[in-house]
Amino acid sequence: MTTFPRLAALALLAGLVAGCSSGSVGGYVTASAQRAGAAPVTVEQLAAKVGCAPRMQVDAPEIRTGYCKTPDGEFFVTTFASQAGKDAWMDAAPEKNPYLAGRLWTVLAGRQVLDLLHERLGGDLHLTKEARVS
Repeated sequence: MTTFPRLAALALLAGLVAGCSSGSVGGYVTASAQRAGAAPVTVEQLAAKVGCAPRMQVDAPEIRTGYCKTPDGEFFVTTFASQAGKDAWMDAAPEKNPYLAGRLWTVLAGRQVLDLLHERLGGDLHLTKEARVS
């Protein structure tokens, strides 16, 4: 299986995991976000920062995933309604795929694309041992 189909499969799996989890929150603003005074960023806002109009793949109250294709490459942007949803996604993420993670969002792509997106989006780059070498 090539990388792109794996990314698509992971995005769909994330939607199923979050949709079936009993601890999901119906809205995008969690109690901790309300206290901090900042609403979580949306798929559209993250995509706009890198010049993309995302094609939505999953659009549910608990999780939203959009596909982007830019001159930098192809990637999936996912936002979560709760930290529990994000944690479930991160637990299901294949260890061999690097990703970028911020507060209630992730970006899944190849390492070269993530390096370019990291400069504009911020977040933490999560790498596997193999991805660190390249």
